[in-house]
Amino acid sequence: MRRFVYLIIASIIGLVGLSLRAEINLAENNKLRLAEAAIMQLYVDTVNESKLVEEAINAMLSSLDPHSQYSNAEETKELNEPLTGNFSGVGITFNMNNDTLYVIQTVSGGPSEKVGILAGDRIIEVNDTVIAGVKMKNTDIMKRLRGPKGTNVDVKVLRFNKGDADTIDFRITRADIPIYSVDAAYMVDDKTGYIRLNRFAAETADELRTSLKDLKKQGMDRLILDLTDNGGGYLNASVEILGEFLEPGQMTVYTEGLNSPRMDNYASPSGSKPLFADGRLVVMTNQYSASASEITSGAIQDWDRGLIVGRRTFGKGLVQRPIPLPDGSMIRLTVAHYYTPTGRDIQKPYEKGNSKAYRSDILDRYNSGELMHADSIHYVDSLRVETLKLKRPIYGGGGIYPDKFVALDTTEFTNYYRDVTAKGLINSFAINYVDNNRKEIQKEYKNDSNYTRNFTVTPEMLQELYDLATKEGIEFKPEEAEKSAPLFSMVLKGLIGRDIFDNSTYYKVYNTHDPIFWEAYRLINSEEYDRILPN
Repeated sequence: MRRFVYLIIASIIGLVGLSLRAEINLAENNKLRLAEAAIMQLYVDTVNESKLVEEAINAMLSSLDPHSQYSNAEETKELNEPLTGNFSGVGITFNMNNDTLYVIQTVSGGPSEKVGILAGDRIIEVNDTVIAGVKMKNTDIMKRLRGPKGTNVDVKVLRFNKGDADTIDFRITRADIPIYSVDAAYMVDDKTGYIRLNRFAAETADELRTSLKDLKKQGMDRLILDLTDNGGGYLNASVEILGEFLEPGQMTVYTEGLNSPRMDNYASPSGSKPLFADGRLVVMTNQYSASASEITSGAIQDWDRGLIVGRRTFGKGLVQRPIPLPDGSMIRLTVAHYYTPTGRDIQKPYEKGNSKAYRSDILDRYNSGELMHADSIHYVDSLRVETLKLKRPIYGGGGIYPDKFVALDTTEFTNYYRDVTAKGLINSFAINYVDNNRKEIQKEYKNDSNYTRNFTVTPEMLQELYDLATKEGIEFKPEEAEKSAPLFSMVLKGLIGRDIFDNSTYYKVYNTHDPIFWEAYRLINSEEYDRILPN
């Protein structure tokens, strides 16, 4: 019977002029190919074959794990840019304020800085196309600013000075623009350094080495490595970074899958010895630290090299192999699992084809109390292992469990704060404040350290923000505003400092308010550290 059905299908296809190889195998795994051919040749209406194929690929992948995915050619390019380390463009950091592109800062030595574009400038036209006030998508604006290296782009800039506005025309020659992984690297005190990584990309390890060397010159002998909200990236970047913290030859991670044989990765320093193999080390993590962040923190914990502070990480331990397709699109197919040196599987449990439940995992953690209460954390005894040097008990089961738990602090978060933030009003207020006070702030605060210590968001500034929110239709709620005042003040101070100095200033301010940072700082400077990790 089955042979008869195959013969009928083959006959139909033959009738519409398709040439089939004589040796074609009409087995079950050819049904998709035959179905596509039948639809394209017999369907009553016009069919977009490309869209049909993409939908079929997505449908197949959605029945697998949550991380196997398809991306079209444009999406593939956008996905790869943050990890390859650079792109060709004009060299600015910007955000959209009131539907206008606002320059936060220019890349040092980049093409925009060279022609004189300044922080605070508004770009209102690109190549005679108005981009301000027309609700253009960020992606569409970026397409206009980016382009091949060496090509020119003409922009019209609106510049404010004490309330007066001028328009200036610039011609910018595009160049390769680096994408940095280190958000901030600075000395917290005379001995304690801090480095924040936002991704694991092609240049991340080199950036980290540069930061380590610089901080060591300033006297660093203990380090806080911040991986909160770091969604990961390249496996090799994590392995390279671990080479500067672990002893040469120590395993960093291994991968293994049904059709992918086990592959071990070992620590190997860039020089004759690791840059920071000694000295206290604390790694900050939270529920959004994933993938390469979990490889890094997991290996450091397994080898008793440092302590993990914060909350259980995301639990993304599946290895995707990129499979490029002829049109520039790509399938990222899961082929293996990541395992820490002790054999812990980083991947949290999932049900094949049920991506909705997988996406709601963080919300489930919140509702169960895990993010707020240490006694709500569920450890699976069967997944308990011991660290490799000191034989401390640690657990698998999805993500890396911290050595020191820090609760999610929601005491200052209110609906009023949420509504003001959602309208972008904190950012708008900060931009306007800098417009009117940039020179005075730069004159009074010579560097960002001085700014971080001494600048204060006054009650009058907060009241102006509340008044702005009222004008935008947000009901003023005095009790909630008072409760959220410290949060409003911190974010405002950070944004103003970022616009005056650079991105790291924001984190210097933010860290004064972050409970994970303060617990990391307390622990790294306490005797408790030595009790947990005795030399």
